[in-house]
Amino acid sequence: MTTTPMTTPQSSGASLSTEKLLRMYRQMTAIREFEERANDLYLRALMPGLTHLYQGEEAIAVGICEALRPDDYVTSTHRGHGHCLAKGAEPDRMFAELLGKEAGYCKGKGGSMHIADPATGNLGANAIVGGSAGIATGAALAAKKLGNGRVCICFFGEGALGQGLLYEVMNLASLWKLPVVYVCENNMYNEYTHYKETTAGEVLARPAAFDIPAESVDGQDVRGVYATASVFIERARQGMGPGFILANTYRYRGHHVGDIKRDYYRAKEEEEEWKRTRDPIERLSKWMLGQRLTDQAALDRIAAEVKQEMDAAVEFAIKSPYPGVDEVGDDVYA
Repeated sequence: MTTTPMTTPQSSGASLSTEKLLRMYRQMTAIREFEERANDLYLRALMPGLTHLYQGEEAIAVGICEALRPDDYVTSTHRGHGHCLAKGAEPDRMFAELLGKEAGYCKGKGGSMHIADPATGNLGANAIVGGSAGIATGAALAAKKLGNGRVCICFFGEGALGQGLLYEVMNLASLWKLPVVYVCENNMYNEYTHYKETTAGEVLARPAAFDIPAESVDGQDVRGVYATASVFIERARQGMGPGFILANTYRYRGHHVGDIKRDYYRAKEEEEEWKRTRDPIERLSKWMLGQRLTDQAALDRIAAEVKQEMDAAVEFAIKSPYPGVDEVGDDVYA
């Protein structure tokens, strides 16, 4: 469904080689494993504070970031580990940041919800719902002024549809034809409330009001996400203005790691149904096997390699030192 007629660039870049498909499979598997280890670190009381896990939504981060150039930008959310990893962050430094260690991307001072890595174009996660919308749009304005051809992806959850900032910047992005793509990851629940109880009307009517082309995509299908993202990203890069992707998805775990008993706001059967029938990693693996693009042995090797990588990354983080006490006031701006 498209709300505003979209001029499609001559090349969407949506062709997928076997190499690219296997890379996306590895990336999704890595995100899944990373989040499992993050949850384990929390349960072992090795990680201070809470974290918000991304299991189930991996196809969105991977499908979109795979369509980006290395120098393109992303802004992330409180549920942002998947975005960071898909854009090129290293798991060892990610875990170090979660544990408050000096080797982390923000020297251990940002934690789970504030990881940033400008070297890979990651302008940062944000604990404020919708808080990165202004940052992403500002980065797109800078890219246009500098003429460097960069595009910025603004990830946010459906809960951010209640934030006025989002509509202010979408208005400016449309007026100024900025190279930004707004990606709404609709996992159905604003913390503990179904989004239909908080969001009036149709989601895609919102970008339409600003004359921003928008499209809904199955967020559990990494190939579909990649194809749609490729079109919107290339369109923005060619100076045609912003786009809006509504990626329908589902978070397997609770709002945060402490949200364990969830049956008061969603049924266990619903969770199991999504895992059983719409898992993004399983869907891609079954499709590749069905197309004879790979075999189970190759997929098993990838899974084993990812597990070893995550084991080493966790060990690195645990053994890394904390920042010195003399640094407590450094890099703090508020």
